[in-house]
Amino acid sequence: MADEDIEVEETPGYKAPKAVDLDTLKNLDANDESLKKWKESLLKGSGGASATGKPVVVQKLSLVVADRSDVALDLTGDLNKLKDAPFTIKEGCEYRIKIGFTVNKLVAGLRYVQAVYRKGIKVDNSSVMVGSYGPNAEPYVYTSQVEEAPSGMLARGHYTVKSKFIDDDKVSHLDWQWSFDIAKDW
Repeated sequence: MADEDIEVEETPGYKAPKAVDLDTLKNLDANDESLKKWKESLLKGSGGASATGKPVVVQKLSLVVADRSDVALDLTGDLNKLKDAPFTIKEGCEYRIKIGFTVNKLVAGLRYVQAVYRKGIKVDNSSVMVGSYGPNAEPYVYTSQVEEAPSGMLARGHYTVKSKFIDDDKVSHLDWQWSFDIAKDW
C-alpha cells in the first residue's frame, strides 16, 4: 500500500495559485470590492491563529451514522495504533465522514484523499475537495456527503484505509492508515 496508490484527482485546466504572505494577499486587487469582501471573509479569524508550526493540523476523523454515537479517530496521537484498532460498520448503513482541523496559515485547495484496501487489493479510491481556508484559532469541520457502506456476504470483512490531507501545493498535512470491519450487524 504505497503512497503512489492513492490517486489525487486533478481538475483539468486548473493551476494552483503561487503562495504569497498574508500582507501581500490583503493588498492585491485593493480596488476590487468583491475580492476585498471575499478576502476579508477568508481571513476573518486570522488574528488568533498561530503564525508558527504546521499550516494545517488535522485533529480528528469521525464516522457519523444517524441514531448512533460517532466513532472518532484521534489524529493527534500515535497514528500507528489506528490501523491495528478497527471499528465495525454495519453493512448497507448510511454514513458521513467528519474531519476536524485547525488552520494556522492561509491554505488553498485542501483535499481529503483515501484508498481503501481489502486483503491487499485496492477496492476504492476517493478524493474530495474540502476547500480553501484562512488562519483561525477555532477548528474547522468538514462533513462529507452521505455514503452507503457495501453490503452482502462478499462485502463483509476487514478493510484498511490509507488517507491523506493535502493542498493545492501538493503539501501533505497528514498521512495515516486506519481500518474498519464491515459486519452483518453492529
